[in-house]
Amino acid sequence: MSALEKSMHLGRLPSRPPLPGSGGSQSGAKMRMGPGRKRDFSPVSWSQYFESMEDVEVENETGKDTFRVYKSGSEGPVLLLLHGGGHSALSWAVFTAAIISRVQCRIVALDLRGHGETKVKNSEDLSAETMAKDVGNVVEAMYGDLPPPIMLIGHSMGGAIAVHTASSNLVPSLLGLCMIDVVEGTAMDALNSMQNFLRGRPKTFKSLENAIEWSHNNQSGQIRNLESARVSMVGQVKQCEGITSPEGSKSIVEGIIEEEEEDEEGSESVNKRKKEDDMETKKDHPYTWRIELAKTEKYWDGWFRGLSNLFLSCPIPKLLLLAGVDRLDKDLTIGQMQGKFQMQVLPQCGHAVHEDAPDKVAEAVATFLIRHRFAEPIGGFQCVFPGC
Repeated sequence: MSALEKSMHLGRLPSRPPLPGSGGSQSGAKMRMGPGRKRDFSPVSWSQYFESMEDVEVENETGKDTFRVYKSGSEGPVLLLLHGGGHSALSWAVFTAAIISRVQCRIVALDLRGHGETKVKNSEDLSAETMAKDVGNVVEAMYGDLPPPIMLIGHSMGGAIAVHTASSNLVPSLLGLCMIDVVEGTAMDALNSMQNFLRGRPKTFKSLENAIEWSHNNQSGQIRNLESARVSMVGQVKQCEGITSPEGSKSIVEGIIEEEEEDEEGSESVNKRKKEDDMETKKDHPYTWRIELAKTEKYWDGWFRGLSNLFLSCPIPKLLLLAGVDRLDKDLTIGQMQGKFQMQVLPQCGHAVHEDAPDKVAEAVATFLIRHRFAEPIGGFQCVFPGC
């Protein structure tokens, strides 16, 4: 879990937008990839990768919640994709295009509560139990009493929620489970430094392009694949309330910029100057994070504690994809030696493995599906069986 440890055939689809070539070291807004060429940090629409979008209504005791899902494919098992903390279903966009070209399957990428475009009555309840129930409720709302065969695939927090969902038998037609770069031991160790990482992130961005550039070029390497960053970051940030344009209304929600401590003397003038500075800052930075991850800390332990044994106890075929073999904890090391799950290491990736190397992840998942006869290959795809 590198970021957590330091921090936390396209069918009917339109053509994927071209990925700008990679250059050497870049800095500033005028990064170039050769004479006269700039890197393109403009956002890309979800419709370039998914076939459709749907808001699924789920009824509960407090009313109706609406969960955003993005879909592709019409035949084969459903791959239900759960994103990591702070991300959204759009983090699976490039992977979706890659997996659909390899095996016959259906994609359902879900915005979990508090994330993306999902709207729920209590967006602050991000407990593992609540989010696992959400997954089961969405499946029931979409497919009724006879859901198709479903494989749960989750990254980081989403991987933990996938395991909690599977272990609680909330998806009756579950046929497989995949966790991407989430291991109990390293996750629990990383929690101690998460707040420091979150404090080190920008609070606001001048534009979507600015947010995409930061995600791709910041030192923590949040998303190393620019193609994915251009579609994924749209789901991570939002326009500040009351803003219609960078030069628009000044009625911006408070609390975006951290306030300085007040001086005991001359507090009135300090406050006045601070408010004026904050207003100017907010005017120039109209985008902020969709979710304040720092406020979810009380749920972190519940996501990951006991995760390894829960994963091993699920009586279905299992796949674990990691960015490094050093991430394995004791329970998973023993389980892997006993052949209780399939594991594959994808080096030279950051924590967002499925974004950094979508083709490699798609190849691993497709091979897993074909090996267990869950799906049929298409487009002449040939399985590449890993050594571990």
